[in-house]
Amino acid sequence: MKTYFRLLSFAKPLGRFIALFLPTSILASAFAVLNLTLLIPLLNVLFNQVSPQEMQQVLSQPAPSFSLNTDQLTGLFRYYFIQYFQTYGQVGGLRFVCVVIVLSVLLSNIFKYLSIRQLESFKARMVSQLREAVFRRAVRLHLGFFSSERKGNLISRIMTDVQEVENSIANTMSAVMKEFFLFIFYLYALFSISIQLTLFAFLVIPVSGIFIATLVKRMKRDAQEGQQRLSGLISLLDETFGGMRVVKGFNAEDYVLTKFNEENQGYRRAIRSLANRRELASPFSEFMGVTVVAGILLYGGSLVLSNQSALSASEFVTYIAIFSQVMRPAKEISNAFSSTQRGLASGERVLQLVDTVPLIEDKPNAKDLREFRRQVEVRNVSFEYMKGVPVLKAISFTLEKGKTIALVGSSGGGKSTIADLVPRFYDPTSGQILIDGTDLRDCTMESLRNQMGIVTQESILFNDTIFSNIAFGSDATEEEVIRAAKIANAHDFIMLQPDGYQTLIGDRGSRLSGGQRQRISIARAVLKNPPILILDEATSALDTESEKLVQEALTRLMASRTTLVIAHRLSTIQHADEILVIHNGEIVERGTHHALVSLDEGFYRKLSSMQSV
Repeated sequence: MKTYFRLLSFAKPLGRFIALFLPTSILASAFAVLNLTLLIPLLNVLFNQVSPQEMQQVLSQPAPSFSLNTDQLTGLFRYYFIQYFQTYGQVGGLRFVCVVIVLSVLLSNIFKYLSIRQLESFKARMVSQLREAVFRRAVRLHLGFFSSERKGNLISRIMTDVQEVENSIANTMSAVMKEFFLFIFYLYALFSISIQLTLFAFLVIPVSGIFIATLVKRMKRDAQEGQQRLSGLISLLDETFGGMRVVKGFNAEDYVLTKFNEENQGYRRAIRSLANRRELASPFSEFMGVTVVAGILLYGGSLVLSNQSALSASEFVTYIAIFSQVMRPAKEISNAFSSTQRGLASGERVLQLVDTVPLIEDKPNAKDLREFRRQVEVRNVSFEYMKGVPVLKAISFTLEKGKTIALVGSSGGGKSTIADLVPRFYDPTSGQILIDGTDLRDCTMESLRNQMGIVTQESILFNDTIFSNIAFGSDATEEEVIRAAKIANAHDFIMLQPDGYQTLIGDRGSRLSGGQRQRISIARAVLKNPPILILDEATSALDTESEKLVQEALTRLMASRTTLVIAHRLSTIQHADEILVIHNGEIVERGTHHALVSLDEGFYRKLSSMQSV
């Protein structure tokens, strides 16, 4: 229940909802029950059961005053009904009851509609705020979380699990809340007519309760397995469609189909088991309801026929009619609890993500980094992705303002890890990174990253227009975007596109070439105009012509900026102020290009020779 109430808390503020929902629901339920209790005077009129003595007794007293008290309302109706009956006869009494029934049904449905509107608003707000909270948490999590978590699983939690919360928890909550008041009023009416019969009828409730509770426990386990399987399916779909070129290139269609079928069949088994148990609750409740009604007919009918009870025939028929209706809200409430289990399983997965604590957070007293003035210093930094497996070992260097430092070395040496530590995507395991003498952990991440522009080997673009991709995260004008595109050598090819800057570029920029995508990424960095640049192998995946255009754009971008460059092609970093050769997480050589190539048996010289060949 803790999960259930926590999920409901996302619909705050609750006060406004309750203030409107409670009175409309209570009135809707009261008038719904009144419709059935009016069967008693209706049957009395039809079967001529209104005696002259009763009429005389009622009319000899003054008319009861109006009050919300049930007895007062009953007495008021009875007084005017008998008065109307005496004045206009049996047909007049029948007309009076029918008009009251129509008015009662009208009012019941008006208030029912108003209460449903409040519930739907409540449900929509709860689901909307829950999905927003999940996405907000996911976006603010540290980068390492996304490296270890499958993207499809995250999408499943934000979309399908939250949708399941809406379908199961929010909808069943609606059913419970709508039917609860109706159930209470029906019970009140039944006890008012006959306490003896009602106590007899509800002897069966413990039997139904034990049966439903047993089902619910089994259903929760099936629901959890089903949601895990669904996450696996979504992850597999995401990976397959994202890597379709590889799937087809290696003739792996049958392989991915086999994996999909395994997950799909597992999901089918879990859902089938859940559905079998869930659907068992309804026929069982119906069977028990009919059994009880038959028992009431037998027991109550024998009392009426043998004159052993003060219950009249019209009251007994009305009692049966009301009891047949009371089983419906009872059944709905029972089904709601069984259906909730799938939503609770999804809710636990959603809340698990909401409760995930980011490893990288601002300190409570973190200060804003206003301006970059002097240097970035990496001081004796070591780092591990997994405990006991060092990636960097005591790295130290200083990047002065306006200078360029290049990182080169074999793949897996730790170059990209250094580039990820500077914008604080990760924190060092030991050591410090300082900007103008201030530890990065003492600065707010927003102000730190505002000082930096990042261009990666893989161009990260979005399925939007060229303009929106360049202006990403800013409110730049068209003139500013065009100026950035010109600096990035992108303006000419953009103007050749069908809609210019408003051309849609497809998923991840798939309608553009690699060089075009990279130049748009550079234009985005140019527009930001950051004092510090991080270039992570920005030209390594390009052909010669594209590399030349991109390199020209990068040269313009790097002018008068502090730059950290990661490069495989040494020709692109020969003019760097300092080159650090990274191997197995350590700096094995450092110096300018000319100094490093002059070293006999040097690592950098070996790399340069291999590329020359």
